[in-house]
Formats: sequence, structure tokens, C-alpha cells
Amino acid sequence: MDVASLQSFNPSPLLSSSNSVSIHRPAVILPGLGNNSGDYQSLKQTLNDKYGVSAVVAKVSRLDWLRNAAGLVDPNYWRGSLQPRPVLDWYLKRIEEAVEEAKGTANGSENVSLIGHSAGGWLARVYMEEFGSSDVSLLLTLGTPHLPPPKGVQGVIDQTRGLLHYVQDNCSKAVYTPQLKYVCVAGRFIKGCRFFGNSDTELAVSSVDSNQIVSESSVSGGTSAPNATTLRARFVGQGYKQVCGEADVWGDGVVPEVSAHLEGALNIFLDGVYHSPVGADDATRPWYGSPQVLEQWVQHLLN
Repeated sequence: MDVASLQSFNPSPLLSSSNSVSIHRPAVILPGLGNNSGDYQSLKQTLNDKYGVSAVVAKVSRLDWLRNAAGLVDPNYWRGSLQPRPVLDWYLKRIEEAVEEAKGTANGSENVSLIGHSAGGWLARVYMEEFGSSDVSLLLTLGTPHLPPPKGVQGVIDQTRGLLHYVQDNCSKAVYTPQLKYVCVAGRFIKGCRFFGNSDTELAVSSVDSNQIVSESSVSGGTSAPNATTLRARFVGQGYKQVCGEADVWGDGVVPEVSAHLEGALNIFLDGVYHSPVGADDATRPWYGSPQVLEQWVQHLLN
């Protein structure tokens, strides 16, 4: 299927009352790097109460991520050819447990939807490859850096130490079929710019009040708003460059849009959407799970 890029959706309100039973296949929410299960409780509650989707959040704490340090003793880490197993077996086990829990809440459905936020999205692909995907109908990723950084670009270091190259080379390609659907959602919150170069490139945030930017810049840097916003765009751009090799691209503040899409998937970008629930604000800095943003992708869980 050709890749489809859609800016927004206006789904019909397929809602359920807060005291109704789940009427759709259950969903499993997979936390991103550095996040814990509690960061997704609001999203879980909204899915259940407003849309009738019973959701389970994989049990992950912030301290759990320190387990990844085990990779430091693997020579492949230093070669940049690290593989997900056994370093990330702990996370794959949490996915397996969450899937089993979700299936136990299913109302006649044998399949589940996986919602992977950030690294949780590509870890879901590893899970599906290693544990099988027969009980997964949908993989929906939110701000996931799917593509590995390009090799040979000056100043770019693969922060996953080869993990994303492994995923790209060894995991099944994205599809959009009646049996299994991949939906990749990317946010366009801020456009980065090169750290050295044309200083005329300024911070740009879609669908966000520009007064918010002035306020944030003034508080954090104590400098004039134009200089502060340009500096912020430069730092964000350096983060983007580590992910996709380019600084002057759009992204959600952490992951560039180009890296969050997969060939073969239904690819969506949403304006004004920030990367993480940590530091987000539903009114001024909404993230993928904020109610007004959720409205734009929830229909894929309801089909």
C-alpha cells in the first residue's frame, strides 16, 4: 500500500459513557525511554472513559531504564552494532505481560492494539518479531524514531548504538492491511535549525500561541525573545541531527517528523504536538496523548 500522509482527522464521536464496558479491542500502551507507567494514566483513563477502549500500560519505572546500562559490557555497544536482546529482554517481558493482561479484559476480541510512544514504538516491532504478531491487529506509534541515523555524517553519533539499524534490517516491514495495520503519528511542534549558519531561522511552533514562546524564553534565558527562540531552535536542531542527520527539519521537539514515519504504514503528521507527557500542557503544549490530540488518531483504535 502506498504511504499516506494526512495532516488531521475529524473522526465521528464513537464514544462510550464513563460507566460502560469496553466495546473495542483492548490497547496496550508502551512507555518511551525514560518514562514510567504513571505518565500515561491520563491517556489510559480517557481511552476507557470516553472511547470505550480498555487500556493497559506496560509496567515500567524510570529506574528500570538503568537496566540498559548492561549493554555497556557488550563489545557490540562500542562497535555501534548492539542488538535488542538480551539488553532489552526486561522491556519485552513487560510487553508480553501487558498483552496478556489486556487480552484478559477483552470483550470478545482476541487481538489487541499496541500504542508505542517514542522508543516504545520500535520496541513493539522487536516484540512482534520475537514473540509473534498474531494477536496484534494494530501498531500505532507516537513520535517513534523508527529510522536509524545515517552513517558517515559529521557530528552524528548513533545514540542507540546500532539498535535502530538492527530493527530496520531484521524486523518485519510496515504494512497496512485488513489483518495488521501500522499507523505512525509524527508531531510538528518546532522546526530546528543549524547551530552554526543562517541565524535568520527562528523557532516556529505550529498551532501554539506565540506569546507562550516569549514567556518561556524570557523565563529560561533572560534574553530577548528573538535571540532566545533562535537559540532554542538551534539546540533542538542539534537533537534532530543526531536522529536523522539534519538540523533544519520539523519535529516534535525530540524526534524529527521524517524519522517517525515508515514506508508501508499509514503516516500522519499533526501540527502543534509536543513529544512527551513530561513537560506537556494540554492548553499550551499538548502532547500526543492530550485529549484534543487524541481525538485526531483515536479512530484507528475504534475500527
